[in-house]
Amino acid sequence: MTVRLHNTLTRTREVFAPARPGAVHMYSCGPTVYRYVHLGNLRTYLMSDWVKRVLLASDYRVRHVINITDVGHMRQDVVDRGEDKVIAQALREGRTPQEITAFYTQAFLDDLAALDILPADHYPRATEYVPQMIAVVERLLRRGLAYDVNGTIYFDVGRFPEYGRLSGTYGRRLLEGVRGELDPGKHDTRDFALWKRAEPGRVMKWASPWGEGFPGWHIECTAMSTSILGYPVDIHSGGVDNIFPHHEDELAQSEGAFGPGFVNYWLHGQHLLVDGLKMAKSTGNTYTLADLRARGYDPLAFRYLCMTVRYRARLNFTFRALRGAQRALDRLRRAVAVGMAPGPLPTELSPAAVAARNAVWEAAGDDLNLPRALSAAWSLAMGGALDPRETAAILLDADRLFGLRLLEAAAGALALPTEVARLAAGREAARAAGDHATSDRARADLVERGYEVEDLRPRTVVLRRFPGPPREERFVTRSADVADLRGEPSSCDVTVAVVGRDVRDEVLRAVRSALRHPPAGRSLELIVVDAGSTDGTAEAVRALADRRVRVFEADHDLGAAAARNVALRQARGAHVVIFEPWIELTGDALSPLMRALEDPGVGIAGPFGLRTADMHHFEPAPAGEVDAVELYLMALRRDTLRRAGLMDEHYRFYRNLDIDYSFAVRARGLRAVAIGGLPLVRHPHRAWESLSEEERAERSKRNFDRLLRRWRHRPAGGGLRAVP
Repeated sequence: MTVRLHNTLTRTREVFAPARPGAVHMYSCGPTVYRYVHLGNLRTYLMSDWVKRVLLASDYRVRHVINITDVGHMRQDVVDRGEDKVIAQALREGRTPQEITAFYTQAFLDDLAALDILPADHYPRATEYVPQMIAVVERLLRRGLAYDVNGTIYFDVGRFPEYGRLSGTYGRRLLEGVRGELDPGKHDTRDFALWKRAEPGRVMKWASPWGEGFPGWHIECTAMSTSILGYPVDIHSGGVDNIFPHHEDELAQSEGAFGPGFVNYWLHGQHLLVDGLKMAKSTGNTYTLADLRARGYDPLAFRYLCMTVRYRARLNFTFRALRGAQRALDRLRRAVAVGMAPGPLPTELSPAAVAARNAVWEAAGDDLNLPRALSAAWSLAMGGALDPRETAAILLDADRLFGLRLLEAAAGALALPTEVARLAAGREAARAAGDHATSDRARADLVERGYEVEDLRPRTVVLRRFPGPPREERFVTRSADVADLRGEPSSCDVTVAVVGRDVRDEVLRAVRSALRHPPAGRSLELIVVDAGSTDGTAEAVRALADRRVRVFEADHDLGAAAARNVALRQARGAHVVIFEPWIELTGDALSPLMRALEDPGVGIAGPFGLRTADMHHFEPAPAGEVDAVELYLMALRRDTLRRAGLMDEHYRFYRNLDIDYSFAVRARGLRAVAIGGLPLVRHPHRAWESLSEEERAERSKRNFDRLLRRWRHRPAGGGLRAVP
């Protein structure tokens, strides 16, 4: 099989030829082990795994390294603020940095195993290779490509003319603007740290010829790859976000130290998107394998999903797509099981079967064209042109590439308990004797027990039914999945909407308080939106068995605005109250709000108001006309909801969403008012308290920038106008 790979360095698809006959040396950038890796990270490791499987199928010996970054890189004052990810996480959990990196390293290895990613030959830890890193830095200093600034060693980019050739136009655009270390002693803003001087109180530090310090980010990979794999490395893989600056800097320092030809083939996988957005913690849309399992999905369904899109193209992950992938995976498993049922698979294949097998591997060798390889397998599995046993044999051969554990799943489905096997044999005998009544009863019994029955020639196949994905109709994947009732007449006086994610007890507390204290003489409905919980929130609310409560369960974190829009679209009350799980009513707090809304000039009301004079500082305003009503509890008429529209779903994080929506209401010429002294308790905001200061600042700033872009004028005195 000829293997062609797209080389980022040359920007062309090249025929692969290793530097050493019959052997491939491959290096993959590994994780920083301070938390669980997310699906976007895992897609990159899947790409490396498929490359490795293609090479193994081509009879190459592959020596593979995935590094483990277990070194913290920031100053002690940053650690104290919780911004050094390794050390801050250790402190939060009461563990040493070494303990926490060991824990998350094992979690990473467990995730690789769950996805059937072949183990690497080496998983070097950065902390074990500090002497080698120091040696590389010394070599660069001797060659005049690095310089010392008070114990911090920088690579001198200006003395390496080839800098920028890996990232190309993309890199050159960023070279001058890249954010580097703020050190006035640097020769050039582009220069990057090879070794950093440790400041007083630094936790993770090592002795060096330049004093105590710790390695820079990029030097780790150079030291580990050259120490284990030698020079050159055949394949170096990672995500596109590694190209610049990480791989660009790694290439420069490696070739600066050891000469040209560090890596022959650079491979990079594209981003994983979630509902069209890049998966990132700051966006609040990161998912792990544990999240998939908690929602009832097989991790291998994610592996299958990643096969449906070329690795150099973006993959838009949705739970709806994941459900489809799990159904398709089960159909492949079933095809293998049906072919295996009659007995041993054939060792000699027909010409048509050989052609089908070759089509799979030819696609794989074409720069990992897995969608085409998968299509070839599907044509085989569902086309019916081949004997089921040949189909199973080819699918199992293809699974050397796919890595879907088809044999294991099929064998498990065919392993029948003694009682079930006896029932199946009895049914077979009844069919042979023409006793259709007995045969039909046995079939119904088998189906009720969770088995599939398929009558084939020369025998019947009975196998355990694959569980499949969670029921699709149970979940909301986007706010538009629910009907928009805003144009219909109101059927009750007030709708209370509670939205929560993984805060079951708080949601239950809020719901129960609303049911205990409805507005006097008014009819009430309560909508609960479980925004992607894995703690049983929806089940717990349904257990209340109150006909006034309707529950909508999202299959993932929809984002703050979209989750609330589910409730706003479904609200049937003349008044709508958005009710956060941190609020507990101790009396009738809703009636005063509804009375305030009887004034047609008032569009939105709540117990917690905000005022601002400059759009940058918002102060609490407990009563009277305000600029905005806080999201803790906000009430509006249904006709106002129709006029102002739904919430802006770009707000995935809740901060400033309430201000934006209050402004949207006020932009329709309506006022916002605060009603103080209402009978309620505002409990701690668990979602906010769970974030580090860094995360709070990052997410809040993104929303605040969006707010400023949309609203041209400060709200004081009215005159609001949205920017188109």
